[in-house]
Amino acid sequence: MADDPTKGARVIAGAKGVFINNEFRTSNSGKTLDVYAPGEGAVFAEIAAGDGVDIDRAVAAARHAFSQGAWGKLAPFERGRLLAKLGLAILDNAEELAQLEARDTGKPMKQARADIQACARYFEFYGGGADKFHGETIPFLNGFFVATEREPHGVTGHIIPWNYPAQMFGRSLGPALATGNATVLKPAEDACLTSLRLAELAAEVGFPAGAINIVPGLGAEAGAALISHPGVDFLSFTGSPEVGVMVQTEAAKNFISCVLELGGKSPQVVFSDVDLEAALPSLVNAIVQNAGQTCSAGSRLLVQKSAYDRVVEAVADRFSKLRAGSPEMDLDLGPLISQLQKKRVETFIAKAADDGIPILSKGKVAEGAPSDGFYVAPHMFGPVPRSNTLARDEVFGPVLSVLPFEDEADAIELANGTDFGLIAGVWTQDGKRGTRVARQIRSGQVYINAYGAGGGIELPFGGTRKSGHGREKGMAALHDFTTLKTIITKHD
Repeated sequence: MADDPTKGARVIAGAKGVFINNEFRTSNSGKTLDVYAPGEGAVFAEIAAGDGVDIDRAVAAARHAFSQGAWGKLAPFERGRLLAKLGLAILDNAEELAQLEARDTGKPMKQARADIQACARYFEFYGGGADKFHGETIPFLNGFFVATEREPHGVTGHIIPWNYPAQMFGRSLGPALATGNATVLKPAEDACLTSLRLAELAAEVGFPAGAINIVPGLGAEAGAALISHPGVDFLSFTGSPEVGVMVQTEAAKNFISCVLELGGKSPQVVFSDVDLEAALPSLVNAIVQNAGQTCSAGSRLLVQKSAYDRVVEAVADRFSKLRAGSPEMDLDLGPLISQLQKKRVETFIAKAADDGIPILSKGKVAEGAPSDGFYVAPHMFGPVPRSNTLARDEVFGPVLSVLPFEDEADAIELANGTDFGLIAGVWTQDGKRGTRVARQIRSGQVYINAYGAGGGIELPFGGTRKSGHGREKGMAALHDFTTLKTIITKHD
């Protein structure tokens, strides 16, 4: 599909408003926020600076849609049809959305296109599941009939991050809408243009007014108003552990529950019998995808000492060939999202150097990449001391830490040696060992001889400990977006 500058201009102009009841409206304050293109380091659009008044209006619209409007009257299969139609509309507009996503986030076009496909897949998946998630009957005393049913919470609040805005739109809203909730979304101020366009597409395919409401703005204003709003019945948040604590605290004040996905420091455990040729692409891609700005990034490479030199040499060779560039250059990785994030990652790199940790390899920023873009070359450090911040804290950038281990028991201890537990990979040709180790790693997902699965729409996803709680993706997400009611009937 050829680029359509008219569409792009319309989306950016529309993004100056908040999206409530299927239309863009001027925000309460009338103020806007600049949107930077990370690949260029320059402003290219504006979004509305929504505030608490806009959140009030969005929550009221969602409440009406759920309690009195057309959305709340739809049968599950009718909701499913709408979700499926939105999935098709996303595919029909895939190139436009990918161009917008790439400009807004800086990621390479191939990654942006894959993200849009994944977004569509969420709505296809949950569209098919809307009428297949139900309660059960329970054997009880004679003379009683007992059944359970899954009910929507009502109004659900969603705060999504800037690293995968299109994917997160589908991942968070898909199960909420499939189960009948009306939604209010606060996208990240650093990247939210696809969220606004997707909401517009939802209105075009027939979603009733109030089912999807979008309020862009600062986290301290729009985000804070959403998580503390008494009219919200459930919260879904993806972001930092620090903000996750605030979300959970505000949810508790209103006696509601929440799903939190808060990041990770994920290990890839490589044993000496690894099929290195098969493992190499995942060992490298897991840390440079999206410039390392991924909660599930494989940021810790744990290598058995007997294979350390062989594995490090192969990974380092690949690292040396990595190139960062602008979206249209479509290289291995793009820029970081902002100047602030760039400085954060550079601080980690500088501290590692100050601590005397060797640089095993590094990639480059490609010639021709805009000089004002927020680029950081990929870095590979090792061996990293186990107590060092580089081995324990989430960098959220293209920085790989290599740590050696002795044996299986040491590998498990090292893999579990952070406060996080989101995803892990185990690389071995010994099937029994792979299963043993996977079962002892404290993590929401563990791959054996793989890492990541093309979006993994069907696979329950979430963390333990500082990585959060609750589950997204797969049918498991439908549980969190519903509440269970038990109906007991005495018939004798």
